Amino acid sequence: MAFGSMNSGEDAPMADINVTPLVDVMLVLLIVFMITMPVLTHSIPLQLPTASEDAPETIQPKDPLRLTISAEGAYMIGAESTTEKSLEEVTAELKQAKAENEDLIVAIAADKAVEYDFVAQALQAAREAGVSKIGFVTETRAEGN
Repeated sequence: MAFGSMNSGEDAPMADINVTPLVDVMLVLLIVFMITMPVLTHSIPLQLPTASEDAPETIQPKDPLRLTISAEGAYMIGAESTTEKSLEEVTAELKQAKAENEDLIVAIAADKAVEYDFVAQALQAAREAGVSKIGFVTETRAEGN
């Protein structure tokens, strides 16, 4: 603001910058940042495991045991197997495979049209056999589909 006499008689524009709008904008930005900063810094406390450099290298497990479920609900064990098995036979074979390999991984390849009940029964059979590492096999879509 210019402090001077009003009698100067000059109609020249004032050369000083009016900083009031600038201060208003800065105060609004300050308030906005004060309100949003606690939201941005909110986090969930997690205790993640850390890997040490002197940890022994783990041996990668062998290929998983493949459990195939056809669209009709037939169970087959093995990647290339075509022999249908009952649920009891599947449970027995999973128990035997678990006894041979403590780190057994079961890969369930279920047909897209199979009823969920057959998949749930296969999961229950794996649980009864003591298998805790279970995965589902999916197909990747071909380009252009």
